[in-house]
Amino acid sequence: MRGQSDQMVQLLTPEGRRVTNDEFEWRGTDDDLVGRLRDMTLTRRFDNEATALQRKGELGVWPPSLGQEAAQVGSARALAPKDTVFPSYREHGVALCLEVPLKQLIALFRGTDAGDWEMLDRFRNYQIIIGAQTLHATGYAMGLQFDGLVGNPDPADNAAVIAYHGDGASSQGDVNESFIFSASYNAPVVFFCQNNQWAISEPMTLQSRIPLFERARGFGFPGVQVDGNDVLAVQAVTEWALERARNGEGPTFIEAFTYRMGAHTTADDPTKYRRDEETQEWAGRDPIKRLTAYLREQGAIDDAHLARLEEESKDFGSEIRSWVDQLRVRTMDELFDNVYADNTVELEAQRREYAEYNAGFEEAL
Repeated sequence: MRGQSDQMVQLLTPEGRRVTNDEFEWRGTDDDLVGRLRDMTLTRRFDNEATALQRKGELGVWPPSLGQEAAQVGSARALAPKDTVFPSYREHGVALCLEVPLKQLIALFRGTDAGDWEMLDRFRNYQIIIGAQTLHATGYAMGLQFDGLVGNPDPADNAAVIAYHGDGASSQGDVNESFIFSASYNAPVVFFCQNNQWAISEPMTLQSRIPLFERARGFGFPGVQVDGNDVLAVQAVTEWALERARNGEGPTFIEAFTYRMGAHTTADDPTKYRRDEETQEWAGRDPIKRLTAYLREQGAIDDAHLARLEEESKDFGSEIRSWVDQLRVRTMDELFDNVYADNTVELEAQRREYAEYNAGFEEAL
């Protein structure tokens, strides 16, 4: 597989067989993995429903996460209570695991929400600008150092940051500046790259002559490639990286080697630039199927359990579909009110200008 290193960390093969790794080990139980299967199943349902809503004209656009569930769920379940997430725009599984109100994600892509979300402090707003969140994450991580939340003897007193981005974003200047600053100041940040092989229509091999994780060495911090479709390995590697950050050992780059089974967004047609054979090959690495196979072999789940999970997933789908009728379009006054904590003179002038402009249409009617 192009870009796959012989150093890639894997603990569960595509066939669902457990393997060992000299440096990383899964520290959970089979019961924990039953929970991870539920996380991934509901994440996929949420993503599929949102994609269908866009196709029916209910959303303006949607960035699918199909195939990337293990990368997101495994990394999210590695987080400690004081850790903070800086997502891009595709981290639906991370949001689900952190109990972010998913209706707000639907509202964002429906255009009824400008991003003034009432969500957990530890999960920052979706970032549409490619890679910009890595700068925010690095600055926030440096702030944790100034606040004395790094390197304390009691692990509960420490915190770290995780910044999600894709393989395409790794070629952006903002991301590389973030690597430089985080290395220079030993910032407690984990850069979690979901290498889904395609930056819209550009294959990863056009961006780098070496596996992406090897770039980290040039910036002076560790890089690890992990099987991004193996939820056990992803959680193990992310736990290690976050512990390093909290202990004051600095940044880490994780390359989760995965695949975008769907389109970049619903405005994109992937059949124009990639072969069916490639998609079919990656379908054999499906993260949900491999975990299901393993848990069946262990006797941790059976047909009855999977039937209950499917019923829960269907109910969740019905709930998601109901959200679009509950969403209210924000007025311009509300949008002006939420730009700054205290409005500026310039912004109030813009508000008045818009009100006059809008009143002109009413007079014409």
